[in-house]
Amino acid sequence: MTEKFHRAFGCYGIIGNSNSLVVIKKNGGPYINRFDLPGGSLEDGEKLLDAVKREVNEETGLVVEDCAQIGVTSFEYPWDYQQWHFNQHICVFYRINEVKGNIKTEVEQFTGQDSLGALSVPLNKLTIANSSPLVLKAKEFLLEPASFDLTDQTFKTWQVLDKPVF
Repeated sequence: MTEKFHRAFGCYGIIGNSNSLVVIKKNGGPYINRFDLPGGSLEDGEKLLDAVKREVNEETGLVVEDCAQIGVTSFEYPWDYQQWHFNQHICVFYRINEVKGNIKTEVEQFTGQDSLGALSVPLNKLTIANSSPLVLKAKEFLLEPASFDLTDQTFKTWQVLDKPVF
């Protein structure tokens, strides 16, 4: 039996407030050309907390000083990738409480780097037309942290953008 779902797993940082969110300019995968959260896959043997700290630094230039895990959810949507036809993106969310440094609008490029740089975007400018589901979930958290819903989400359609929104 051939599996239809590609599974991706990663740790992601929510850096922002009720007005704006730090996002990356995504340069790969199903969220290419959209705003995405800083974060990503674990390196071999890496702890979740270490992964989110490393990824935030690589993708934004910020150094995480304090953070706390919020929870885990997943997003499923159609996406043709190699032999698969659907993606299940499993995400561990962290609330980044304190950082040092400045946001880098351009970051070092290396194999595996899928961020072109970061910026802070007003929450009212982040929509499904320009953002990943992770960004929309982070926006939800920043607007209503007490009622944050970690229920898995399924999208019947997903459009991979061929031109950047940034």
